[in-house]
Amino acid sequence: MDETPSDRQGCTVRVWDPATRLFHWALVILVAVNIYTGSVGGLWEMDLHMLSGQAILSLVLFRVVWGLVGSRHSRFADFVRGPAAIVDYLRRLLRGGDDGPPVRGHNPLGGLSVMAMLASLLLQASTGLYANDDIFTEGPLAKTVSKATSDTLTWVHHVNSKVLFVLIAVHLLAVFGYLIVKHENLIRPMITGRKPLPPGASAERAGEPPADDPPFASPWRAAVVLACAAALVWAVVGR
Repeated sequence: MDETPSDRQGCTVRVWDPATRLFHWALVILVAVNIYTGSVGGLWEMDLHMLSGQAILSLVLFRVVWGLVGSRHSRFADFVRGPAAIVDYLRRLLRGGDDGPPVRGHNPLGGLSVMAMLASLLLQASTGLYANDDIFTEGPLAKTVSKATSDTLTWVHHVNSKVLFVLIAVHLLAVFGYLIVKHENLIRPMITGRKPLPPGASAERAGEPPADDPPFASPWRAAVVLACAAALVWAVVGR
């Protein structure tokens, strides 16, 4: 059988919907702002720190819901795997051999990283609402709990910030490691929404849905989910 052009050159398939991509890059910007303002301190910086933290909380809540009702490869069911699958993937990866059929969305390790990052960000943004610095800044809900509870949550907030730094570093190392070692660009699909498959890999092998199956969830659904998440945070913080 003759090879088709896509067999010889590889093909691209839809992976990340616009909502997931916007979430990712908005989160990158907001986390960078939060790291900067938290490190510098100062009156207006800490005001911005709290606002960006609340925006991060809204985004994380959006992503949690989007992981249930979003597009196919944005759903947790598509990339959350058990320990056995993660260990098996890691073994094949460390052997430097074939790591299995092309993975269209997150691989098992990537899925684990996503869940760890979301959990850490949720904890960080939530505890920040109750944190204080014993000087002039406190979270919008700090007065709703005792000083001892606020101090404890402040300690958790600081400790978890270190955990978050480690997760971010591991994420960046993985992205550049895949690019250098496996020649797999994980950044471009998060910009274009499409992922190239290796030569000889068909769209069907990577789980390409039928032509009449919409690949992405409606952007209006994403807008509603985000609006609800932001409204929930505003209602809690502004009470």
